Formats: sequence, structure tokens, C-alpha cells
Amino acid sequence: MTERNIKLVLEYDGTDFCGWQIQPQVRTVQGVLEAALTGLLQHFVRVTVAGRTDTGVHAMGQVANFVTTSHLPISTLLRGGNALLPRDVRIVDCEQVATKFHSRFSAKARSYQYRICQYPRAVGRQYAWHVYHHVSIESMQEACFFLLGENDFTSFCQATSQLDHHRCFVHSANWRKDEKDLIFEITANRFVHNMIRILVGTFIEIGRGKWSPQEMQSILQGMDRRLAGPTAPAKGLTFMQVTY
Repeated sequence: MTERNIKLVLEYDGTDFCGWQIQPQVRTVQGVLEAALTGLLQHFVRVTVAGRTDTGVHAMGQVANFVTTSHLPISTLLRGGNALLPRDVRIVDCEQVATKFHSRFSAKARSYQYRICQYPRAVGRQYAWHVYHHVSIESMQEACFFLLGENDFTSFCQATSQLDHHRCFVHSANWRKDEKDLIFEITANRFVHNMIRILVGTFIEIGRGKWSPQEMQSILQGMDRRLAGPTAPAKGLTFMQVTY
């Protein structure tokens, strides 16, 4: 039978998930998605993804794809998949794509957003890190300059990660204000483990005046995790989109 390559755009609330990647005995986004698609299509479905998110990390524009021999219409895949998924995962778009398309390897860049609130909140507290200290967004924005282009991000990678290399090309990195929140937005070809959360923790140290903006360059060049700031909580991080 003819195989079809199906591309999905997903959003999910990562609060009650142990990350994307399927694992035994725990709830993961991949696990519930594959279970829903397998039930709908009546054959085992293995899904690949543009970027694996960690425990507690959210997504607005995650991209995944899978291969099926089913001839169910795209509209049925969209409605049926959502009917079988829990409320904290949604398929927001679905389309058939070329067989060579791969959600991870075809991607040119990935974009994330990190949200910080500066006052205690009841509503939306699971989507932002509450930072008690006053921080200078101007200093944090100045430090963004040193991230642009290709750099070795060993200093901003979880120390226990086993990677072939830590080089990433950052296309853009910016801080901005959104009403009462501070938002960090970054786009790169790839990210090492916990890179954005460690960057945010480092930015906060700069924003508090503990380090100068220029210290960001020294931390990068030092290639030592111990030089960077703390790892920010996962709940403020959202996978926003993939560029192909």
C-alpha cells in the first residue's frame, strides 16, 4: 500500500508531562500522541519531532511527522486525533507532505520564548518564572549581542549531556516587555540541553547587576558550565515554531 507522510503542528501544556520523549511508566507528549494516532489509524504509529522538550516545557508550534498507509482524509486525521487526545495536547494543523520531509532533519531553525513575571500571579503562574528582583532589561538586551552567530555553548549546556559538539548558530536573540512581563525570544539552528534555561538564569544575574553585559562573552569563551548562571525553571519556556 502507498505510504503517506503526515506533518502535524502541535501545541501542548507541558505542566503535567515528563517531557516529549516516550518513557516507560510516565506520561509524555509522544506517548499520548502515538497512542491517539495508533487508535485512530488502527496500526502502530511512530512519530518524529522537530525538537524534544523537557519536563514542564510547553509548545505552541511544535512540528512532528509520521508515516501511514491509511487513506483517511486529512480533515478526519485532524478531528479524530484531537478527539482522542487529552485536553493538554492539540493538533492545530495537519497536512500531507513529501516523503523526504523529516520534522527534525529538514528544519533550518527553531524558535523559543521564555517568559518572566515580576509579581506573584495566580492565573498563568505555570507559564512564567516569577523573579523577585528588579532587573535591567537594557543590560540583558545588551548581553544578547554576544550570542549571535556561531558559538560554542558548552557553558550553557547541562554538564552531564553527551553530545558530539556544542556549537550552535543563533540567528536572533532579544528581550522585550509584554505588558507586565519580560520575554526572551531566541532562534537558532539547534540548541544544546538546557541551553535557553541556563541563558535566562545568566541574563537574570546580568539584569540584577551581578555581572556586566560583557561578561556574557567571557562565559561563552570559558566553555565551562560552572561559569554561567543558574538554570531557570522549565515552566517559563515555550517552543514557538520551526522554520523549514
